[in-house]
Amino acid sequence: MTEPRLLASGDTVLVLEFGDAIDWRISRRVNALERRLRRDPPAGVIETVPTFRSLAVHYDPDTVSFDALGEQLCLMAEEVEAEDAHTLLWRIPGCYDAEFGPDLLAVGEKAGLTTDQVVECHASRAYIVYMMGFLPGFPYMGNVPDAIALPRLETPRTRVPKGSIAIATSMTAVYTLESPGGWHILGRTPIRFFDVADPSPALLSPGDKVIFEPVSRDVFERITAQVAAGEYALTPEKVTA
Repeated sequence: MTEPRLLASGDTVLVLEFGDAIDWRISRRVNALERRLRRDPPAGVIETVPTFRSLAVHYDPDTVSFDALGEQLCLMAEEVEAEDAHTLLWRIPGCYDAEFGPDLLAVGEKAGLTTDQVVECHASRAYIVYMMGFLPGFPYMGNVPDAIALPRLETPRTRVPKGSIAIATSMTAVYTLESPGGWHILGRTPIRFFDVADPSPALLSPGDKVIFEPVSRDVFERITAQVAAGEYALTPEKVTA
């Protein structure tokens, strides 16, 4: 396993770069170190920000130097490689009704698949949450099967409804809030992925896994009502990372 590359981002951020690709092995190293730092941060560490292939560490230069912190973090990165890594698997209900998935037909035509085959393809695997971004709690998840991996829309939409399930390139995601967006919309989930009133506002964390489970329109409406009434809760499974 190669040692991470150390980069300075200004005078208060140290970046550990673990690779140069979107790869679950690289993501696992990033997230393992990030969890360790949240659990037991060295003196001077203020905040951590995981991405696809690197971890940004905000620190206080009056407490610890770039070189000293970098040496500590490289040792910690080596230690966490040997830790027994587990993660959470979330089974997310998704309704692929035509009203919720305005791009289903176009994606199928480009992929040479029927709309049912597009849904089957999208729901055929567990996706890894690589990082959060764009919107609060917005999960960048991969990797989408090659058959439906398409570039972003040439013209983004000005409004994408909250809960929309989307794909772009090798990624899939759920729009956690209503916003503009350029991804292909396949369906919608009734699950809240971000709730500012919750002590842990984002449902998912980097390193988690997600399987989308297709449900009918009736089931979607029932779960939506249960979520609104506070009567529906997802329980993730603990699985090997």
